[in-house]
Amino acid sequence: MKERLNDLYEQYKDMIPYLFFGVCTTLVNVVVYWFASHILVLDVIWSTVLAWIIAVSFAYVTNRKWVFHSNACGIAAIGKEMSSFFACRLATGILDVLCMYIFVECFMWNDVAVKLAANVLVIVLNYVAGKLFIFKK
Repeated sequence: MKERLNDLYEQYKDMIPYLFFGVCTTLVNVVVYWFASHILVLDVIWSTVLAWIIAVSFAYVTNRKWVFHSNACGIAAIGKEMSSFFACRLATGILDVLCMYIFVECFMWNDVAVKLAANVLVIVLNYVAGKLFIFKK
């Protein structure tokens, strides 16, 4: 039984912390979005963009250190890794903005519910990008 658990852990050792920090990043994203849109009364798009910037910065630090255990060092290597990370996140950030625009601005759905649903999709796509392109061994 212990061997089977060790095998499962080895198989999913990157995914477990990714899911944990993915949830944390989603919380950062939704809380910042809610604060910007409901307290600061920014519109949906600007609130989404602000939430994206803060959440992606948080995600880079946590993914680099605790999820993919990056060994990149030096300005050039870290700069390349960071630019790849932000470029991939920009693509899913655009998807997030599109979801918010279509479902909140056009269809008038609940903004926080749409934000949460969009983030589920974004988490999956970001994991694939991180594993295959950004923090590859």
